[in-house]
Amino acid sequence: MSGTTRSSADLPPRRKRLIFQSWHRGTREMDLLMGRFTDEHIDLLTDAELTEFEALLNVPDTELYRWITEQDDVPANHQSAILDKVISFHKSRVL
Repeated sequence: MSGTTRSSADLPPRRKRLIFQSWHRGTREMDLLMGRFTDEHIDLLTDAELTEFEALLNVPDTELYRWITEQDDVPANHQSAILDKVISFHKSRVL
């Protein structure tokens, strides 16, 4: 069970793959954080943002989780507009 509520039938393979990877991170917390973001934004991301997002998906869950939840500062080499979007998306859903 992936958790996604979005159909990927109308998407190109690259975007389908990113939905799958976002929902299959390894920890349920990261599946929810990345999967929900991807479901909502996959249609809107530019090619450059997709490339940044692919790089972000290669970051280990423990590090990425701490950045998204603002427990740790994002290292300069990982700062990106797409990570800012993911953080904003998460913050908008937290009470």
